[in-house]
Amino acid sequence: MTFIADTSCLRQRRPEIFLALVSVLLIGCHSKDLPRKPSLQLTRVPMANPGGPEQLEYIEGRVADARPCRQIVLYAHSGVWWIQPLANRPFTKIQADSTWKNSTHLGTEYAALLVEPGYHPESKVATLPKEGNGVIAVATATGKAAAPIISKVLHFSGYDWMVRAAASDRGGETNSYDPANAWVDQKGYLHLQMAVRDGRWSCANVRLARSLGYGTYRFVVQDSADLQPSAVLGIFTLDEGKPDEIRNELDIELSRWGEPGKKNVQYVVQPYYVPENISRFMVPAGVLTHTLRWQPGVASFKTTRGPEVGSGSKSISEHVFTSGVPTPAAETVHIELYEFHHSKNISQRPAEVVIEKFEYLP
Repeated sequence: MTFIADTSCLRQRRPEIFLALVSVLLIGCHSKDLPRKPSLQLTRVPMANPGGPEQLEYIEGRVADARPCRQIVLYAHSGVWWIQPLANRPFTKIQADSTWKNSTHLGTEYAALLVEPGYHPESKVATLPKEGNGVIAVATATGKAAAPIISKVLHFSGYDWMVRAAASDRGGETNSYDPANAWVDQKGYLHLQMAVRDGRWSCANVRLARSLGYGTYRFVVQDSADLQPSAVLGIFTLDEGKPDEIRNELDIELSRWGEPGKKNVQYVVQPYYVPENISRFMVPAGVLTHTLRWQPGVASFKTTRGPEVGSGSKSISEHVFTSGVPTPAAETVHIELYEFHHSKNISQRPAEVVIEKFEYLP
């Protein structure tokens, strides 16, 4: 059998074949000029640690062939992937020598994303974003094996309290925290301080080492009515493993929020921007007892004069919330003294508060 080619088909497609051949030749001639895909590398990986708010460590890397204005987004894995170093500081700048460096909370794994300008990262994700939709490259690494970090622990009122060492964005801006700013004196009283050491301004935070759930929480606080206007003494429950909008947060906050003429205490069921979730009032000088009674669907707050609560104690303010009250999960009690940076009256003068006693009744 003789095979005869269909030359009519070939003639009809001759222009298309010619253009295709020219394209291939052109690509071959100019392939050396095509831009290479940017690469991303982790050059310093922190130790592996289950994670938490108390410790920070540096993470570093390098980018090859990155265009200007691109940035790095960092994540650390602790149950899920958390953006680093803080939710209000999600981007790491790439330096002129193509390197980058930032601090990160600890986790078991670490990730860096090279992203386009305008990229909006999530503060918490179960799975890392893939390349595309603004993500140019992704690099991950397992944390280095190392001895576990031992955080400073204080024993106060019969409970263990973890002392914060890492920065926090509480109050809307970043505050640094120093474990030296929290201690227990010979009387068993807890001291929290805002101070300057070696030219560095820092605050204080302690959190209960375990969750307690429903019950009565009572705090005896020495005179704090005349705190500087931008200082905040916060006493609150908080589940740091949940998103901001559902963090099981109930607050007693002593502050004028930067306005000297403002009332100096408030009770809050978060979120605070819901009008019925906040109650503000004034307290006088002297020792006060602040009480939170947390029950299913009800959060009852009360502030009284003196260190004791009973039939003879004078009530200064009381408020009962029945809307938006959270249910217990993994929240813990926090006590902290920090600077409200949104204030126009920031003084950053040293400040100190003393909590004489914490009591919990189921």
